Amino acid sequence: MAERMRIDDISLCVDAAVPSRSALERWREVSPVLLGPGVLLREPRISDAPMLFASLSSDEVGRFITSPPSTLHGFERFIMWTHEQRAAGRSVCFAIVPQGAQGPVGLFQIRRHEPDSTIAEWGFILGSPFWGNGTFFGAAPLVIDFAFDVLGARRLEARAAVLNGRGNNALRKLGAVQEALLRRSLDRSGDYLDQVLWSIDADDWRTRRPVPDLRIH
Repeated sequence: MAERMRIDDISLCVDAAVPSRSALERWREVSPVLLGPGVLLREPRISDAPMLFASLSSDEVGRFITSPPSTLHGFERFIMWTHEQRAAGRSVCFAIVPQGAQGPVGLFQIRRHEPDSTIAEWGFILGSPFWGNGTFFGAAPLVIDFAFDVLGARRLEARAAVLNGRGNNALRKLGAVQEALLRRSLDRSGDYLDQVLWSIDADDWRTRRPVPDLRIH
């Protein structure tokens, strides 16, 4: 089983690109970088747009989520927008770079409901070749740790389409609690899908944070 690197340990990493804990706490000024088993999480760059577009623009990937940008230029504009949102303290976006990959193959995004709110919402998207191989579960706990330990959230919410069995199963394996059915809450070009509302409580997470090398089959 791969040992997980906690946020407190990131400053010990020999990779100088990974910031210290104090730098992480200045995430508005310094783009955060997180390191986990077999995966690096960092802010997306404009140069990432071609690979993100290639990885995330398929119908299979976008079937049960709000549609990602449909063009290369759209991804470039999205990346610039994420930089603006971080600088304004509204949200943080992480590009998922698996070990050995040429670039990012997915994204995590966390946003606060309000600037000083202790409630945050997160979402994720991952290229289908990396489904079920451990990439998600190497990265997701680091994002949750960041939400609780750096952003100061006490509650982290996620929404997943009822029909998205893989996404719902992933949240369940992370220890998220299913709270509500949100009827016809996801607009897929006029096709309205029901969603499940999931939550993770900070105290619960710190008590029973899953460490195993989880897989989705």
